[in-house]
Amino acid sequence: MPLIHMKEIYTPLKFIGIKLFLSKEGQVFIKLGKKPRKRIFGRDQNLIG
Repeated sequence: MPLIHMKEIYTPLKFIGIKLFLSKEGQVFIKLGKKPRKRIFGRDQNLIG
C-alpha cells in the first residue's frame, strides 16, 4: 500500500477518539480509536477510467 500524505481535520469528535483526515487527493478518512484509517469520502485512485 502506498504512503498517502494526510492532514488531520480538527473536530470536537477528537475528544471521544474519532479523528478525521484529509489526503492531498481530496479523500476523507476516519480513524476510530486505535483501528486503522478507512476511507469514507472520495474517489478511489486505483480505478481505471
